[in-house]
This record gives sequence, C-alpha cells and structure tokens, in this order.
Amino acid sequence: MTVSELLRVADHLDPKGQVMVRKAYERAATAHHGQRRLSGEDYVNHPLEVAAILADLELDAETIAAALLHDTVEDTNLTAEEVRREFGPEVARLVDGVTKLGRISLRTDQQQQAENIRKMMVAMAEDLRVVLIKLADRLHNMRTLEPLAEPKRRKISRETLDIYAPLAHRLGIGQIKWELEDLAFRNLEPDAYTDVISRIARKRADRESLVSDLREILARELEKVGIQAEITGRPKHIYSVWQKMTREGKDFSEIYDLSAIRVLVDSVRDCYGVLGVVHSLWKPMPGRFKDYVAMPKSNGYQSLHTTVITHTGEPIEIQIRTQEMHRVAEFGVAAHWTYKEGGKDASFDQKLSWLRSLLEWQNEVGDAESFLNTVKVDLFEDEVYVFTPRGDVINLPADSTPVDFAYRIHTEVGHHCIGAKVNGRMVPLDYALQNGEIVEILTSKGPHGPSRDWLNFVKSASAKERIRKWFKSQRREENVAKGRDLLDKELHRMHRVSLADLPEPKLLEIASLQKFATIDDFLAAIGYGDLSPHAVVMRMALSLDTPGADLRTIPSIPQIQPSPRVLVRGEKGILTTIATCCQPVPGDAIVGYTTRGKGVTVHRADCMNAVNAQDASRVVPVDWESDATHLYPVAIKIEAFDRQGLMRDIATVVAENRVNMSALQVHVYDDKTAVVSATVEIDSLAQLSRLMEKLEGVKDVHTVAREAS
Repeated sequence: MTVSELLRVADHLDPKGQVMVRKAYERAATAHHGQRRLSGEDYVNHPLEVAAILADLELDAETIAAALLHDTVEDTNLTAEEVRREFGPEVARLVDGVTKLGRISLRTDQQQQAENIRKMMVAMAEDLRVVLIKLADRLHNMRTLEPLAEPKRRKISRETLDIYAPLAHRLGIGQIKWELEDLAFRNLEPDAYTDVISRIARKRADRESLVSDLREILARELEKVGIQAEITGRPKHIYSVWQKMTREGKDFSEIYDLSAIRVLVDSVRDCYGVLGVVHSLWKPMPGRFKDYVAMPKSNGYQSLHTTVITHTGEPIEIQIRTQEMHRVAEFGVAAHWTYKEGGKDASFDQKLSWLRSLLEWQNEVGDAESFLNTVKVDLFEDEVYVFTPRGDVINLPADSTPVDFAYRIHTEVGHHCIGAKVNGRMVPLDYALQNGEIVEILTSKGPHGPSRDWLNFVKSASAKERIRKWFKSQRREENVAKGRDLLDKELHRMHRVSLADLPEPKLLEIASLQKFATIDDFLAAIGYGDLSPHAVVMRMALSLDTPGADLRTIPSIPQIQPSPRVLVRGEKGILTTIATCCQPVPGDAIVGYTTRGKGVTVHRADCMNAVNAQDASRVVPVDWESDATHLYPVAIKIEAFDRQGLMRDIATVVAENRVNMSALQVHVYDDKTAVVSATVEIDSLAQLSRLMEKLEGVKDVHTVAREAS
C-alpha cells in the first residue's frame, strides 16, 4: 500500500481532505522512520493499511489522518501538541483517544481486558471514530499475526473473538466483523478451520453453477414485472459455518446457506415485490423466513431472508434489501457518519441507544470484571424480538425474561413487576422469551420492589444495574449482613476459612483494594450484587502469617485450552504430577516437591504434606502455565438431611453444570444426617465455586466445602 493507492481508495474526499491525508502520511513516515515491525517491513505500512480500511468505509479526512498518526504520540518523538498545531484539535483529540485506549497496566489479563473495554465504551460515547480506528487497527494486526509466537497469537485471537468481532457486529460493520471472526478462528482452531474450508471447496463448482442458473431465472422473472435489481452470489463465512455445526449440532449437509443470493433493489416496496416473485418460483422452507425490514436488528441491519427449495431440490438462502440497507449492512454506523456535513444523521443516536444505556451506569460499577461480563452480554449478537400489547417491537438479549422486558419498558414497571403474561397466558418471571411473543407485565399498585433472586436470571445489563441500584438505595443494614454472609460462605467453600478468622485491618485492606472507604460499604456492595464474592476471594492477597488463612493471590483462569502443564521456575521439560492428597487446581497457590523417579509432585501451598516436608531443599517453586487449563479432580464434602431423591438431585446439578463426578461415597448417620464425599473433575476455581454454590441450593443440603487435605 502506498499513499497514492490510499488516496485512490479515499476518492470520496474533497481536495482539501486529500491534502490533509497526504500531509498526515508524510508526517507519520518521518516520525516512524527506521522503525520496523516483527515481519521486517517498515512500520509506517501498518498505519497506512489501517487508514485504507477506514477509507474503504468512506470515513472523513480527520479520521483517516488520525489513523495514519495513531501510533506516533506513543511510539515516536512526535508530541500531542505538535499534532494539534499541524492538524487541528479534532485530529489531535482522535489520536489522543486511540493512544489512551492502550495505556493501562493492571495485575491480571482479565482485569486489563475489563478496564480496556470500559475505556473503549467511554471513548465511543465521546467520539465513535476513536473506536472505529481501534477496530481497523485490530483488523490489520489480525491480518499480520504470523510473526508472533503461538501463545500470543491465541491470546490476541481470543480477545478478538470475545470483544472486537461482537463490537463490530453491534456497530453494524459486517465486512470487518466477518473478517475478524475468520482470522481469529484460523488461529484458535487451525484444524477445524482447514476442515471447514476443504468441505466448502468440495462442492464449490456445483454451488456456483446453481447460483448462476438461479440468478438468470430470477433476473428474467423480475424484468417481466418491471423490477430493476442487482443480483449477486454471497459466500458463507467460515466461522459462521463452524458455529452452526458446533452450537446447533448440525451436520455440514444440513447447512442451507453455504451459498446465498443477494438481491439489491431501489425501494422497500420492491423488496416485498421480489419476495413474492421468489416464492412464486420456488417453494419456501417453513420457519426459514425472517423480516428484518419491518423489525430491524438493534445495530440497524435490515433485510428480508428466505430459504427456498430450488428446481434441483437444493435449498438456498435469498437475501433481499435496498441499496441503502446494503450500505448500512456493510458499513454500519460508518454509513451514518456525517461529521463532514457538520451535523448528525437524525437516526444516529437511536441506533446507538444500546451504548448510551451501558454508559448511564458504567461509572457506578466498581468491579471492572462485572462490567466486562455485562458488556459481553449486550455486545453478543444473539437477540430476541418481542411485542408489547400495543404492537411495539422490543429487542432484548437472547434468553431474556419478562423482568428484562419490564425494565426495558421503564424502571418503575420493573420495580413494580409481580407477574407476566406471554401470548395471554401466565408464565414464571424466569421464562425465556421467544421471537414474536406478545408480553404483558402485571404490576402492583402499592409499594413494591425487585427480588434479589432476579439478579440470578435477568440477562440484560440495564436490568441488572437497575435492580442493584434499588438494593443499593434500600435496606443498607440488610445488604451489609447479606454481603457478610455471602463472603463468609465463599471463603468457607473455597478455602475452609471463616470471615471471623480475618482480623479487621486485613478486611479493611481488602475493602480498600476494591476502592471502598469502609468495611460496611464493601460488604454492602457484595450484598446488593455490585461485587461478586467469588471475584473478591479470587483477588484476595492474605498474608501467610494470618492464623488459619493461608491464601495467596489467585490468578484468573484463561478460557483457552491448549496444553495442561505446571512450570518449574527456571527449568524446562521437568516431569510434573498432581498430588493426590490435596488435588490443586489452576488458581490455587502451589509448591513443588522433588520425588526421586517421579519428577516434581505439585501440592497446594497449604497442604500439610508440603508444609511439613522433612527435606526443605527438595521444595521447589512452581507456577501454573499462563495458557494452561485442564480437568482436575477435586474432593468436596456435602452435608445434608437424608431424604429420598437427594442423590438424584445432587447428580442432576453436577450434570447440568457439565462437570464429571468420578468418585462418590455416602455415609448416613442415625440422626438422618447424610455426608456425601465426591470427587468432581473441574477446569478452574471459578467453575468449582459455581458448582458448590448450585449444590448449596439443593433442597435439604446444609453445607458444601472442599475436603481438607
């Protein structure tokens, strides 16, 4: 890519804009002179390619200039003041915004990712173009990942799939979303990626021949009824094929939209006219018609989708939309960008209402990881469309409940909700809403408030935060007591430690780590659900001299599942085995003990066998490998009142959490107390904590805790 090629792509700019872009390139080339990327190419090629991606989206001159300069302030001698002086305050603000997004350093990868996403959301509210530059930057980095080591490639690809691709989807930028997904998929699952490509390639010639025949037939029929249309083939993207095969359990032969036909027309009326012609030519498949023209997706996407059985017996998807709808589908919010005209598209703010609602409460959330989890739900592409009794369309995250619907209508409707009707019949408040249902909320006229249990099943970030805000403003003493109880249970479950064992100065230190001035504020935040007790326990750094509380800082567990290994510090290739006495899992503080003929045996740091080791010289420091995750056997003890069906209920909870139970022993005493000793195979402390919390909810179960070593 050269600057001349960039200017050809940016031919939508006026002469003044082209001059600004050329000047920005020359400044970036001077600033980055002598710098090279890991691949060996000149560094300035990177901002040039980022700028070309944004020029392709037809963004304004200021955005393209900022893309060319986006790494200069951080990586070269060029200062923010010089950028402001040479290119004006708008370009300087965009460069500064992109620079700030990269300037965070925290203790764990998960915290760093959470804070980065929080900053990105704030940046989007201030100027959406900052995040468009960041997306283009990530896309070019994904295209050029090859020189990086595999663990780094996998980490960047996982973050791309979790955050950047859904963000591109939410902003409606289809062409960036698809490419990010396919590139990330290639790095995370190379074998599956190759398999899907080879399966698609096998029948490519047949499919292309079919698409060509259908285009000719459809064009001829549309000409007869006087509809002008542009008809093209549309290939299916690799990651979406794999998603359908894995998520929906479909065989490759059951995926009907490997190839699709896209019909572009001039008006909405013509969209429905084309649909009539298509259905008169070929039989539509039941349940495969979607009208996103009448009910657009929340990111602004509009199109008619139908799957028909062709004359050869093969099913094929046909998408029908106007030229403007197609532009929005490809460019998303960039299609509405009107900074260059000096104003904003009238529908622009409405299309970003999801972002505004997130930002209404982001400053109030103290736990960045909680914010990240709720943002992931709101960014995720699956949505459900339901109707109010008046016929208004409300879009919500998939699996949303009537409570989510009530809070989407109005905060007070949510607070006063006492029941719900779906299609005229009563349903429980945790009912998962389906597309097309009519939802009616029953409310109380008297004083009423949300139930704390609602936090366990609502899906939308806004509903969760409104419920938390209500509890925050009500019943402070009750929240402090509830928080104390939740934290005590989590400590006991995970480490057999009581909250009472912690001295008050230590508890105050933990509260300040979470940015609370007093212990009561800290406990109240746990009580009303703003802080997760599990996240608190995972981050606690209790000193080793605290009586009965030998806990270390517990790192977050990555989602990637490559090689399960423990690393012996300073050594490579050492054989390690997990000690059967204490069965450590990723996240536990661990030590190694050298055993002749067996390499290094890995114990929990608080295991009595390790603490009382006779030969201290054989104790070696070990760490969990940062990428490692594995299934680890953990012994847990469940105390309950014996009754018929107790074991069935326990086994059901274990199975529902997708955990394997490899051993089980039950003792029933004369007082009808049952003690169940079970070994479960889990992949992380987070999964173990969730499982034990669910087991405690089983009827007649008193306590659940890890077995003492």
